[in-house]
Amino acid sequence: MDSTEIKIGLIDKTEAAFELLFKKHFRELHAYGFSLLKDWDAAEEIVQALFLKLWEKNEWEHIQTSVKSYLYKSVYHDCLNYIRRQKSHLKYQTQTVHTMDNYVDNTDGKIKLSELEQHLQTALNKLPEKCRAIFHLSRFEHLKYQEIANQFEISIKTVETHMGKALRILRKEMKEFLPLIAVIIFNMFRS
Repeated sequence: MDSTEIKIGLIDKTEAAFELLFKKHFRELHAYGFSLLKDWDAAEEIVQALFLKLWEKNEWEHIQTSVKSYLYKSVYHDCLNYIRRQKSHLKYQTQTVHTMDNYVDNTDGKIKLSELEQHLQTALNKLPEKCRAIFHLSRFEHLKYQEIANQFEISIKTVETHMGKALRILRKEMKEFLPLIAVIIFNMFRS
């Protein structure tokens, strides 16, 4: 199958064409993603997510360039978005640690704070991937629901559903730390 036949097969949503495309490009796209991220697992996840999105949306007829160019461009942009999210997450964690360190003076408080941070990270990791990404964009990058909906090409209602699910899971996972969180918030507003 040549490139044109593959593209026609993809537009018709034939599994054989998609499987051929996946087998033909996965390794090189994964290597390219790894060269950008220096993270083997994240690169693999990004490339797999790209192929899944392409299969689900089936928008091959809108591709103006070659399929290979489109795939590389998509991996590049997805990797840049991943890097931005990581930087934002790191910045948020650094700010949170700095802020909380200012309000927790004793050793016992610092131990509890460390437990809180670890528990929060564990709770965030329990969220489904898309749910976690939407929560991150809303709470850590301060994007509006409409901006998130546009980025994921979903409805605002779907964003609201994911946020509700994320908050329910986090509330359940973090319930033992609510008194500590309340004290930290109280001290933040007192100063």
